[in-house]
Order: sequence, then structure tokens, then C-alpha cells
Amino acid sequence: MKRRFPLVLLASLMLAPVTALAVNPDEVLKDPKLEQRARDLSAQLRCMVCQNQSIDDSNAELAKDLRVLVRERITAGDSDEQVINYLVSRYGEFVLLKPRLSARTIALWATPAVLFIIGGIAVYRLSRRSRPTTGAEKALTAEEQARLAELLRKEEG
Repeated sequence: MKRRFPLVLLASLMLAPVTALAVNPDEVLKDPKLEQRARDLSAQLRCMVCQNQSIDDSNAELAKDLRVLVRERITAGDSDEQVINYLVSRYGEFVLLKPRLSARTIALWATPAVLFIIGGIAVYRLSRRSRPTTGAEKALTAEEQARLAELLRKEEG
């Protein structure tokens, strides 16, 4: 039992998340309220290198630069919205992990549904066109039967 404990401890430490190490001690603000604001804002911003990770969780150099920039803007007296707007003006909407609702984002999210509906309509119309007629086939007229018989005789003979 004693031999297993160090192995279990080592395995659990290796599997433990290390995202808390992303913010360096030299970045932390002295005022706890301002630091909490900075952490909350950093959690909303996308790391442009990692892309699906917030700058609060990322160890990339650009993420560090953005965290420092957020803290500089906060200490300069900017509101949360002003900090977000500043970063969006420099990096675009992509910097936000949860993009704002706008005509552009609605179009982005609605396009697949619209294309799916258009495809369904096209399939429905094409399937309606290619269906065989449900009525009985028209019988050949006497003239058509005579012409067919004549053509068949020519091919045989």
C-alpha cells in the first residue's frame, strides 16, 4: 500500500489542471478588486495564438501582452466596456470568446440553417419532377401502331 501512494500522488499531480499558472505574479494588480475585474475581463477575451482559450488561461506571449494591456487600461480608469471596446477596435470581434449579437453574427449563425432549408426545397422539387406519372399509359393510336409495325418489319427483314 505504501508503495502505491507515491505513484497515485504523482499520477494525480500530472493530471491536475495547470491553467492557474497562466497569470504571472508580476502581472497581478495590488488592488484585489481591480485584479478581479482584470481576471473577469481576461476570461472573456480569446488568445489569438491558442484561439479556443482565454487570455487568462493561456501561457502565450501575446496573451501575456493582452493581460498586461487589460490591467493598464483598468488602472487608467477605463470601465469594463471601454476595455472591451478598445481591444475589439484593435483586434476585431474575434478577440471576444462570446461575440456580440449583431447582424454579422446573426448572418454567420443563420447561414447553415438557410442553406439546409434551400437544399431541402431543391431535393423536394427534384424528387417531384422525376416521379413517373401515376395515370395509365396512353395506348397507341391505330396510326402509331401501324408505323411501329412497319419499323419493326424493316429491322427484321
